[in-house]
Amino acid sequence: MIDENLLESLSSSDKESFARGLKELITQTYEVEKEFIELKALFEEVLDILPTAVWVLEEGGEIFYQNSLASEIPQLLDYFHLQGGTRQEIEIESRVYLFQSNQKLNKTIISATDITSEKRRERLASMGQISAHLAHEIRNPIGSVALLASTLSNRVDIKNKALVLEIKKSIWRVERIIKATLLFSKGVHIQKSTNDPKNIENELRGVLDYYTYSKNIHFLFDFEYKRLEADFDLLCIVLQNFLFNAIDAIEDGDSDNGVIEFYYFNDSNNAIFRIFDSGKPIENPQILFEPFKTTKLKGNGLGLALSLQIIEAHNGSIKILQEEKKGFEISLPLYS
Repeated sequence: MIDENLLESLSSSDKESFARGLKELITQTYEVEKEFIELKALFEEVLDILPTAVWVLEEGGEIFYQNSLASEIPQLLDYFHLQGGTRQEIEIESRVYLFQSNQKLNKTIISATDITSEKRRERLASMGQISAHLAHEIRNPIGSVALLASTLSNRVDIKNKALVLEIKKSIWRVERIIKATLLFSKGVHIQKSTNDPKNIENELRGVLDYYTYSKNIHFLFDFEYKRLEADFDLLCIVLQNFLFNAIDAIEDGDSDNGVIEFYYFNDSNNAIFRIFDSGKPIENPQILFEPFKTTKLKGNGLGLALSLQIIEAHNGSIKILQEEKKGFEISLPLYS
């Protein structure tokens, strides 16, 4: 309150000066308040765009403030209270969160950051190292077994030839897994050359003699003979993986017969491979290209992950087709 006696004792000029000063003070107060509101809004905008859930709690545990992400996943706060601690990693519904908390001005600040991708990369690196080590250890004895099988093939009776052939097929499959594991763990380095699609088709037809399947499968290859630039060996690994996956899908299906269609053609910018099969539908597309994850009885979950790695090294793409037919499209740029 302003003392009225003091105001009455002031001269007219002093009163005018005092009024001007008071007006300026009120104006500055409004400006400061406006800046504070704008800064508060800016601060909240910054917190809202962070990929981190943030809560500020009162002493009694009531929420004083939370950003948008925190309000979308309120259950995270309950998990943190159950676990306790100021810094910890908590796994919730297949996601991993890093929780951190601090005390400030009688309030508790809690943050939760989704570190699932980082933990996944750590696990993959560890699994890749172990797999590469095992592959190296297995490669030498498998090479010896392959040599012995070839020797045995030349010495056994005709009635036992089929048995030796099955042994050689199994060895070939193990060798493919070893090669895929080492490629995946070391990384893909492509060496492009000009390729005749006829050679690729012949390679695919040839490996069918080594792959074991029990059902009656009709294979249709329809390749345009337009050359493409790619790493021949690595591209064949990719196409073999999709061919074998199609065979496995038919093997896992209900019918005793199946059809696999394999196409190659060019559009104006890309070399395109498409493969369709009449087998079992894809169960979980989300994990299809995840390393070491598979819904099949066969394989180690590396085939399609390695295929994606190889195609991306060619600056290409892989697309799931599930409209008229179930299949995949592999696209490689004609001009890189």
